[in-house]
Formats: sequence, structure tokens, C-alpha cells
Amino acid sequence: MFKILIIEDDKSISRLLELELKHEGFKVDVANDGNEGLEKYEQFKPDIIILDLMLPGMDGMEIADSIRNYDHNVGIIMLTAKGDLKSRIEGLKTGADDYVVKPFEIEELLARIEALLRRLGKHEVLSVSNIELDSEKMEVKVKGKEINLTLTEFNLLRYLLVNRNSVISKEKLLEEIWGYDDPENINLVEVYINYLRKKLGNEGKKIKTVRGVGYVFKEE
Repeated sequence: MFKILIIEDDKSISRLLELELKHEGFKVDVANDGNEGLEKYEQFKPDIIILDLMLPGMDGMEIADSIRNYDHNVGIIMLTAKGDLKSRIEGLKTGADDYVVKPFEIEELLARIEALLRRLGKHEVLSVSNIELDSEKMEVKVKGKEINLTLTEFNLLRYLLVNRNSVISKEKLLEEIWGYDDPENINLVEVYINYLRKKLGNEGKKIKTVRGVGYVFKEE
């Protein structure tokens, strides 16, 4: 699971980003000033930092410069209200990989995060219980043995693993995996859950039915 550190002093923005990124399957930590941001960077070891330019304590330029002195692998996306050309150039020269100007659409930021992960050569491997899911290779292994899943089965399993130990309604799965909001299609979820259980063998028993609600992958 990719890790993203948000360093942003506007708590309404940082909270929104935290919720959206967690929903997309990222592991997220938040800092609300520059000094705390550097501390959490060292502890959390993120893959990407979303870094506000104007911060109490150390500002975004100082943080990026400090990190780049010894770490060229972490991705840095500068997030700021200053969209003039000079500020953008300064941010990129300091070590930012990308620059997003407020106000922004969350879809744009997500697209930039995905593009940056590709440029950095990073890809997601989820390891949960005895299941290993590689999003780039589209491979799933159970106890080291590869199993064949359809694209829909793969996406359903990934969603269950990312949200493991959380109960997910059938309606939510139908919307997220198939893009449907019509209850007439709800049986699709039940059918594909059964497909997954069979293909996962003993690991499939960890997909529990919550009667009247939906399903949960119970990590042991």
C-alpha cells in the first residue's frame, strides 16, 4: 500500500485530502506545520509528500530542500495558492516533482499522484494474510502460488483488501466495482463474491458475510 504524507496547515483541506486518499486505498498521515512535517516524514517514510508552500515553522521550500539533500526517491507535490510562474519555477528547482495550484479538483490531484508514482517506478503490492496482490502486474498469489482472476474479480479483491476489517455494503461494492447504483444488479456482488471465495481457497473463508449489510475481509 502506497504511503502519502500531507503537510498542510489548513485543516479543512488536509482532512478532505486524508479522507479522499484513504478512500482510494492509500495509507495517509497528516502534519499541520513544517517542523511536524519533517518529523513525520522521518517516521512515516512516505512514497509521496503533498506539501503546502506556506506553512508555520519551516515553509514548503525549506522542507523540500532539506529532504532533497539526502532523499531523491520520495515524490513531492507542491500544493499552493501561489500560481505565478516564478513560484512554480522556484518550487521545482527546490526539489518538487509537481506543482498543483489551489483551488484544485481532487481528480486532478489523484491523476498527478498516479503519474508521479509511475515516473518514480513505484507500484503497489498489497500483502494481506497469505494473499499478495500486485496492481501493476495484475497478479494475485495465495501462499506464493499465482491464481487466475478476471479483471472484475481482481478489482473486487483489491477493494476488499484495501478496506480489510471494514464492513462494506453490497450497494457500495456495486457502485465502486461496477459503477451501478441500480439495486436490480445487486446479485452481481453476491455472484462475484462466491467466485472469489472459490478461487482463493481457504483464504476465501476470510471474506465474511454480514447478514443484511454486505461483506468484510477479516484479516487474521
